[in-house]
Amino acid sequence: VQLQAYGGGLVQAGGFLRLSCAASGRTYSRYAMAWFRQAPGKEREFVATISWNAASTYYGDSAKGRFTISRDNAKNTVYLQMNSLKPEDTAIYYCAARDGVSYYTEEGRYEYWGQGTLVTVSS
Repeated sequence: VQLQAYGGGLVQAGGFLRLSCAASGRTYSRYAMAWFRQAPGKEREFVATISWNAASTYYGDSAKGRFTISRDNAKNTVYLQMNSLKPEDTAIYYCAARDGVSYYTEEGRYEYWGQGTLVTVSS
């Protein structure tokens, strides 16, 4: 599976962005998907994940109440809607996929990674 993340950019605090991650290759619909992020000087952290059929989602503490993960299996795409953005949300955002119906928050569980898209939130 190849993943291509896009949609990042510069936004003011309080604004919003929608990230997309397009998948190609093997049967995308049977993969759990996730978003992680890495801020400058920090370790990569879990943001959100969604099961293969979109029936279940789970969010990291930083994303709860502000971010929404979704997917469109017909388009082989997973999305991350980010609202009420804060300067501390500034990071490179990565999408990831794992071969299986279950989702996890640990990055080591994900076999496939996109190249990342930069989100910068100005104060």
